[in-house]
Amino acid sequence: MRNRLIRAAVAPVAMASLLLTGCAAADEGPAADATTDALVIYNAQHEQLTEEWTAAFTEETGIEVSLRNGGDSELSNQIVTEGAASPADVFLTENSPAMSLVEDAGLFAPVDPSTLELVPEQYRPSSGAWTGIAARSTVLVYNPSMITEAELPASLMDLQDPKWKGLWGAAPSGADFQAIVSAMLAIEGDDATGAWLDGMHENATVYNNNIATMKAVNAGEVPVGVIYHYYWYRDQDGTAENSGNTKLHYFGNQDPGAFVSVSGGGVLKSSTRIDEAQQFLAWLAGTEGQTILGEGYSFEYPVSTGIPARDPLPALDTLDAPVVDPSTLNGPDVVELMTEAGLL
Repeated sequence: MRNRLIRAAVAPVAMASLLLTGCAAADEGPAADATTDALVIYNAQHEQLTEEWTAAFTEETGIEVSLRNGGDSELSNQIVTEGAASPADVFLTENSPAMSLVEDAGLFAPVDPSTLELVPEQYRPSSGAWTGIAARSTVLVYNPSMITEAELPASLMDLQDPKWKGLWGAAPSGADFQAIVSAMLAIEGDDATGAWLDGMHENATVYNNNIATMKAVNAGEVPVGVIYHYYWYRDQDGTAENSGNTKLHYFGNQDPGAFVSVSGGGVLKSSTRIDEAQQFLAWLAGTEGQTILGEGYSFEYPVSTGIPARDPLPALDTLDAPVVDPSTLNGPDVVELMTEAGLL
């Protein structure tokens, strides 16, 4: 076994707080117009998407919503710190490790069974403590002027090989990448993941986020980069300024590099508006919320059965992703391993 950091020296919440935020921008606090009459949502999903969701929900139901925007780790740690005194009614994330942190603290109310039935089992935790509301796929972005498709690694795990030194990039400080490593830990185990992270430390060029990684591949700084799919599709849908020289590669074969990260939604047990919070979560997972996602700007995947993804995304069920229970993804353990490898 690897020489792990001493857990007793760092409480789980403190360790989890080392996780940096995902791509959702952070506010300094609750929305300025927040009122006690509004449903309070701690939102780590993309602000534009959640604003579209909540505007449509309020128009349909008359239920007012107040958003507090932040990152996955920021808001999950805040909820755990606030405990039963949290003003949040609903928590939304980009990646599931933040949901697991709150679930492990026992702070979620069970999701209504009728809501869970809207989402296939692979896109929600087996515990039923929360549910998936969106999904994004891990991909390899590559520059075909620097590397051919035939030369790409067969597996994400191959990138630890010394032959890939200086040839790939990623953003290890981001919650997105840490979710990918969480899946690797669940699939491959502690030792294999630790060895891969050591190889990453030796081989990879570190960037600040997924967009910076994609830009670097586009500019020819490195031949390949590990990102989530939707950054590329969004850029292609616009000017393609940051992706025009690149293509995407999907690993498939249930490889760790084919991991599909689930964005979560849950109702806080401490909520004073649980019925309305459950109604909002059901609306997100239902036809109206998932259609907004599928047709909107974000290029994330709807997770409810029968709601198509936005063209030209490959269908979610064709990606041959590994099967991982989202509630088993462990952010604190990943931070520990990544810190030990010198990546954080």
